[in-house]
Amino acid sequence: MPRQLHLNAFLMNTGHHEASWRLPESDPYAHVELAHYVRLARAAERGTFDSLFLADSPQLWGTVAQRPAGALEPLTLLTALATATEHIGLIATASTSYNLPYNLARAFASLDIISGGRAGWNVVTTAGAEAARNFGLDAEPAHTERYARAAEFLDVTLKLWDSWEDDAVVADKASGLWADDAKIHPPRHRGRFFSVEGPLNVPRTPQGHPLLVQAGSSENGKAFAARYAEAVFTAQQTLGDAQAFYADLKSRTAAAGRDPGHMKVLPGIVPVIGSTEAEARANERVLEDHIVYAHGVSRLESLLQLEPGTLELDARLPAGLPPEDAVEGAKSRYTLVVELARRERLTVRQLIGRLGGGRGHLTFAGTPEQIADAIETWFTQEAADGFNIMPALLPSGLDAFVDHVVPLLRARGLFRTDYGPRQTLRERYGLPRPANQYATGTGAAAPALV
Repeated sequence: MPRQLHLNAFLMNTGHHEASWRLPESDPYAHVELAHYVRLARAAERGTFDSLFLADSPQLWGTVAQRPAGALEPLTLLTALATATEHIGLIATASTSYNLPYNLARAFASLDIISGGRAGWNVVTTAGAEAARNFGLDAEPAHTERYARAAEFLDVTLKLWDSWEDDAVVADKASGLWADDAKIHPPRHRGRFFSVEGPLNVPRTPQGHPLLVQAGSSENGKAFAARYAEAVFTAQQTLGDAQAFYADLKSRTAAAGRDPGHMKVLPGIVPVIGSTEAEARANERVLEDHIVYAHGVSRLESLLQLEPGTLELDARLPAGLPPEDAVEGAKSRYTLVVELARRERLTVRQLIGRLGGGRGHLTFAGTPEQIADAIETWFTQEAADGFNIMPALLPSGLDAFVDHVVPLLRARGLFRTDYGPRQTLRERYGLPRPANQYATGTGAAAPALV
């Protein structure tokens, strides 16, 4: 089979642009309305997307003055969406910094069973002192410490998901034997961060375990992705940067003893679509004209670890910003923003405008043909295995992509025309079902995801 694009719909309340909620078509209460997300999920399924994705954080994002704030808990929401859809994968963010492996393993296993094998977990560590204080800490753990905890968290979770062998349930009514105790494997894990006896109280799931997604692009993040991730959400602004990231991550995956083809790289793209390029640019300007720049300045100063009042709207970023190594928060996003501002010699006002649509992801305003061209170029020139589609405005932006860009990708032979037979999310991504580490004799060691 020719290589095919993978498309994921990243759904965020009224759209990814921070001013999307202010436009006449937007419902400023949509972020807590199930019907809104059901409509979006069905639109993405109409476009035969591989999956949809809900981001999350264990804190209130930013300031409530800026845009619709707060969010429904994603695993709860995805469980509802599982009953409203048939094929599309369902991916949620959950933090390894402020959860425990047993509860999270059980929740994702339950979603995978309820959805018939469509669950995915975007595995993140959580930066920021605000989140830390929500969980009884005075300050955020160091970047390296967060990733060390995440690695052990994943190892424990994989043991829990494998604690039932696939054929553990016998259901023999004649003998009265429901399941074979010999095929239940308590992890009995004792580590630096966690002590978990197990086994999980949910049987092994249709996928073996949910699809594992990762979104960090720092050195620690890339090392973590090479060991565990089956899909990577990433942000690059240029084709060259995307190609370099793609080659680096595929190489790291191979060095970790895994098949690089079993790890899909999905950069984010914020498409702003018009019937002509001029119309697309006008649509983009409408959104930018609704930005409240005071919010953007505050957010940018926080990202860059600057004192409030440091930045001036019509000046460039100050010299002498700290290097990435000195940042304990979102390292890769910090570097992307600084490099974007320096490379294009942007003022703070211009930089806020560029970040308003996708927070550092590639924003592309153009015709359906131009957007399809950009996607095809990145896909065929080894910069991406697919894309995280991030509509600036919802629901219209997703509808426009499905109705006008997807048909072009199909006509070029890059994307499926229909779902075909029912598949798990893992099968949709062309990934094998992982063997149970206990049934295959690998004992309690952390499995290599090959």
